[in-house]
Amino acid sequence: MEKKELQIIALSTSESSPGNFVLVMEELISKLRLPIIIGAFESQAIAIYLERMNLPRPLTHDLFKNTLTALEATVSEVLIHNIIDGVFHAWMIVKNKEGNEIKIDARPSDAIALGVRYDCPIYVYDFVLTEAGITESEKKLNLLKGSLASYSLAELEELLQDILVKEDYESAARIRDMIERRKK
Repeated sequence: MEKKELQIIALSTSESSPGNFVLVMEELISKLRLPIIIGAFESQAIAIYLERMNLPRPLTHDLFKNTLTALEATVSEVLIHNIIDGVFHAWMIVKNKEGNEIKIDARPSDAIALGVRYDCPIYVYDFVLTEAGITESEKKLNLLKGSLASYSLAELEELLQDILVKEDYESAARIRDMIERRKK
C-alpha cells in the first residue's frame, strides 16, 4: 500500500447530509479529490484553526494538543487507512518524547482537526483514494442534482464530454437534453 499526500481544499455545508459539512481534500499529484462528511463541531475546529482565529478559551482539539505538548509528544501525521461500508478510518501517528511512533485510532475528522494544529501531513492509502476519490468532472456531476440550468452552454458541452468518457449515459442524456433545450 502506498501513501498519497492530501491537502485541504474546501470545507462547506453538505447538501447530501443536512446539518453536516463536507471536507474536500485533494491528492497532490493525481488531483483526485476525497470528500469526507464531518460533523459541525469538527468542521468548526478545522475552520477556526485554518482561519487562524484566536479564541478566548481552548476548544477540545486545542486541549488535546496542549496535553500532548505537556507530555512532550506531537502528531507527526494523519493517515486515512481504510474505508469500510462508506466509513473512513484514520490513525493519528503520535511521536512521543523518546521518538517512538504510536498509531492512535481516530475518526478522520478528529485526526485532521488535531493534525492541522501541528501542521502535519495528511495521507491516504492509495486503495482508499481509488475507491472513494472523485475527479473534477465527477464532482461537477455530483453538484448538479437538478441544477443544470446554472451551467452555461459551453460548460454543459464540456461536462457532457467528461461524462461520456465515464460511460455514465443516464447523466449524459440529462445533459444532452438540457443542451438541446438551450439551443432552441
